[in-house]
Amino acid sequence: MTFVVVSRAPLPKIEAFKKRMGWRFKWVSSYGSDFNFDYHVSFTKDEMAKGKVYYNYDMNAFPSDEGPGISVFYKDGTGDIFHTYSSYARGLDMLVGAYNYLDLVSKGRDEAELPWTMAWLRHHDKYGD
Repeated sequence: MTFVVVSRAPLPKIEAFKKRMGWRFKWVSSYGSDFNFDYHVSFTKDEMAKGKVYYNYDMNAFPSDEGPGISVFYKDGTGDIFHTYSSYARGLDMLVGAYNYLDLVSKGRDEAELPWTMAWLRHHDKYGD
């Protein structure tokens, strides 16, 4: 199994951010390709202008031209690659370890008053003293 993160940013920006965060996982750039659009996690200006985009297997109003998603691929013995799974939105919750703990406490995630569901999250170098 290989785990790879894909972002639309140019590779030099990805590498600089990865270094700043101290991350060591494989992170590649889809800059200049349709990859993120093909898997419905990035949206064109025309799509956004229509007020709804195809995200999470439905047409939805979406607040950003980028959304979270995960896709799984299988490469067989002859080198053919198959897209076997994708998940979006709340289907990714298991990947955010903090949610597992927040879901156990009395107020849960307490997201009702937040401008977006993960507004509480900061990069490690962006928290105050």
